[in-house]
Amino acid sequence: MEDCTMNVTIQSVHFTTADHLELFVNQKVNKLEQYFDGIMNAEVILRLDKSDDTENKVAEISLNIPGGDLFAKKQSKSFEESIDLACEALRKQLIKWKEKVRAV
Repeated sequence: MEDCTMNVTIQSVHFTTADHLELFVNQKVNKLEQYFDGIMNAEVILRLDKSDDTENKVAEISLNIPGGDLFAKKQSKSFEESIDLACEALRKQLIKWKEKVRAV
């Protein structure tokens, strides 16, 4: 049996991600595979928005799937929350995409 975890690339802009944050990202993004197992890889970009607002933690997640890419970008007061929101948005997109593929 081959290793079924997808390749997750984490890029942080203008800061260094802590190990626990990288672990959190990997766990969340890998969970998306239970909705669609054809995800080839995921790219996560974490950055601090330059606004004075406390909700300045941005998470962008791009999933590479056969036939295209899915993308979600969320912003909140913590990276964990932004990642959670982006993964939830992607989960919905994956379910919709899977239904569309089945209908063809």
